[in-house]
Amino acid sequence: MGRVADPGSSPETGATRRPGPPAARATGPAAGAPGDGRGAAGAGAGPGGRGRPARWGDRLMPRLLLVLSLVSVVTTVGIVVTLVTETAGFFRVVSPVEFLTGREWTPLFAEKHFGILPLLAGTMLITGIALVIAVPLGLGSAIFLSEYASDAARRVLKPVLEVLAGIPTIVYGYFALNFITQDVLKRFFPDISVFNALSAGIAVGIMITPLISSLSEDAMSAVPRRLRDGAYALGATRWEVAWQVVVPAAFSGIVSSFVLAFARAIGETMIVAVAAGSTPKLTLNPLESVQTMTGYIVQAALGDVAHGGVEYSSLFAVGMTLFVFTLAMNLLALFIRGRFREEYQ
Repeated sequence: MGRVADPGSSPETGATRRPGPPAARATGPAAGAPGDGRGAAGAGAGPGGRGRPARWGDRLMPRLLLVLSLVSVVTTVGIVVTLVTETAGFFRVVSPVEFLTGREWTPLFAEKHFGILPLLAGTMLITGIALVIAVPLGLGSAIFLSEYASDAARRVLKPVLEVLAGIPTIVYGYFALNFITQDVLKRFFPDISVFNALSAGIAVGIMITPLISSLSEDAMSAVPRRLRDGAYALGATRWEVAWQVVVPAAFSGIVSSFVLAFARAIGETMIVAVAAGSTPKLTLNPLESVQTMTGYIVQAALGDVAHGGVEYSSLFAVGMTLFVFTLAMNLLALFIRGRFREEYQ
């Protein structure tokens, strides 16, 4: 009769196999379990086999990163405290009602008026012109890069477009003053002022176009390919897919780019200081010289304004108004992104 093989023996030879040593199956600190630094093997070896320096790095880096992240928070708090303190001192001299509803802004004149409406009107006029220029250009560029351009064309065109965002704004200012006004606008409007809101708005619009284009293109590229394929399968054209499928799916990112561009245009300084002039005038005529909030800050900061006077405090009051506008725009962008965000599996 054949010999029945023992469960611990080899099928070929029938030799008895002994179980492996218990240490090979042991778990716990003595075996140096994965992730446990108390074992014999883990006592001197951390992640990557570097030992004690890696453990010090694991302890030090989170604290270092926390300190670095707190720098921006502390800076923001310092800015807000400074603005609030100086603005409060300004409103002890000037009525907030006069500041918010006054139609004249002449803090540097002998007869002083502190109505911010002319500065607000100039700021909104230039910002509106900039958005009229930048929104169609930026959105059109984003649709082309996302839906029409080949990979090779996208790799070339997108960096070239983003170069516009790296040009110093003072260059844009003199470009608006010497080229847009003198060589372009004067051909259509011979009586246009040398310093005017239209040329400044056009230059600001060119400057913020890459911001809209880049953010919108990123939002469109994040739309899943299967949505496009489904629309093509139903017989949609490429334009219908882009405009009726991709743009609605990326709506939150696109609108957020518009809002952020709006906030960027409001805070622009050197273009409006050079090209728009320094005439605080309550007007909606883009052919006239106007002054923005940032333009006044530059004018007063570079002039002979006595420290501690009401003229000096007006800088912070205008800066606080500008800060509130910019903060509101950023909060609006975050709300729109969260409210209309589409998530795909």
